Amino acid sequence: MTTAELLFRGAIRTGDPRRPVADAVAVAGGRVLALGDDARAVAGARTAIVDLDGGILVPAFRDGHVHPLWGGIELAEAPLVGAGSLDELLSRIAAHAADHPELEWITGGGYDPTLAPHGVFLAEWLDRAVPDRPAFLLANDHHTAWVNSAALTRAGIDADTPDPDRGRIGRHADGSPNGTLVEWTAQALVARLVPRRTAEQQAAGLDRAGAELVRHGIVWAQEAAATPGELDTYLAAAAAGRLPIRVNVALRAEPGRWPAQRDQFRAARARAEHAGGGLVSARTVKMFADGVLETGTAALLEPYTDDPHSCGLPVWTAEELAEAAVAFDADGFQLHVHAIGDAGVRAALDAVARVTAVNGRRDRRPVIAHTQLVHPDDLPRFARLGVIANFEPLWAQLDPTMVDLTLPRLGPVRGEWLYPLGGLARRGTTLSFGSDWPVSSVRPLAGIAVAVTRRTPAGVPLDGWLPAERVGLDAALAAYAAGTAHQAFDDDRGRIEVGAPADVVWIDDDPAGRPPLEIADLAVRGTWLEGRATFLA
Repeated sequence: MTTAELLFRGAIRTGDPRRPVADAVAVAGGRVLALGDDARAVAGARTAIVDLDGGILVPAFRDGHVHPLWGGIELAEAPLVGAGSLDELLSRIAAHAADHPELEWITGGGYDPTLAPHGVFLAEWLDRAVPDRPAFLLANDHHTAWVNSAALTRAGIDADTPDPDRGRIGRHADGSPNGTLVEWTAQALVARLVPRRTAEQQAAGLDRAGAELVRHGIVWAQEAAATPGELDTYLAAAAAGRLPIRVNVALRAEPGRWPAQRDQFRAARARAEHAGGGLVSARTVKMFADGVLETGTAALLEPYTDDPHSCGLPVWTAEELAEAAVAFDADGFQLHVHAIGDAGVRAALDAVARVTAVNGRRDRRPVIAHTQLVHPDDLPRFARLGVIANFEPLWAQLDPTMVDLTLPRLGPVRGEWLYPLGGLARRGTTLSFGSDWPVSSVRPLAGIAVAVTRRTPAGVPLDGWLPAERVGLDAALAAYAAGTAHQAFDDDRGRIEVGAPADVVWIDDDPAGRPPLEIADLAVRGTWLEGRATFLA
């Protein structure tokens, strides 16, 4: 009889509907050996005991859409996250610049776009904080950048500079640039001049990211947009024993360039299969169907309420998106499509339908990420096409971004279509949850609190925003575990059951026994990947 190497004792939510609770879990060889009385029976003198001490053990969290490398790098840059006013933001930037006179550029990410009217940030404001060198800062949505006058001058951007394809240069009334750059192609006019992060800086950023993820109970991450070179950063960390999570890297495909990227992506996938050590894979291709609603770049079926001449800025034409999806699917890649607006979501669904029609049926598990605005006619198509709906549940609340920037652009009818978690779940769609960190907090417990309440931390609105779109606690926990395991083709993970890898997280209290809003305040006390502790508080 195999003796347990590790025994957890206390309250356990297994995530397995056949046996939803247990009071003991035995682990050996990285897998669940037994539950309950059977678990206690296989404990021996050398078995390590973890007394859950009034807390609870649940299946470990898995982030279905996150950017660890970006997030870890931003942790060492200008501290923009959490600034509550423009003055505080500028003060933080100025202090960072003063502390780092050696930096040629001041960079950072995560400022709140609601701190300025309509999300427009002016270069002259940033000049007050950084007058002596260029600055390039990203909003928390990463679809908008704020630059100072020195950066605009360095890039040669003036009133005569045309807007790039699929991007927009913010302008004053006289046509001169105002310091706000919308979408990747506009950002690139300046970003191409920012010094590249060295291999050492990237490695250090990934180390910080790994520590941040395991601290919040995460054992697997879908890296949601990377280059083949960035994949190599993950592979190096795995080879050096510095990667505390498992990662699937989605390689970002670009309109126009994607035919040439096919060979690169196949080679990158092969490198990961050879050198990933069971921790890193590269089986997924990421495509951006559109931008974001806050900036008016998400693709809509009907014009924006506040701009009747615009339906947004699709990144791909629907035809090219479908053509590329068919090609990458034929290469054996899983599809992961950022789609925010209802036209972006429909284009992504149409692309999956084309893939099935051309390449035939197979278990491909395509993902539509964010799934923010879904036309009611498209809700049944997710389950019918086998599409996984990835949500960042923390966004499904009436916070300032939603109230000040998003809802005014949509009007009351479309405002009822946002983040249809409940509607898709009732139709049999598989839900996966993620954070999109560093766009928003990486903490799964904070996302779960919003998913089950549709309320802000202050409890607004009292009965929940669009209450029919809430999900229950069990469903929310599953979306962060079994749902993301399904997304990852990790069919033996996401539940605490005999034979499953022992991916578990210890929370300091049972969320079912707390007021739903207080779920966000719970703390992770320990995280285990295949029975190995990656974090202990």
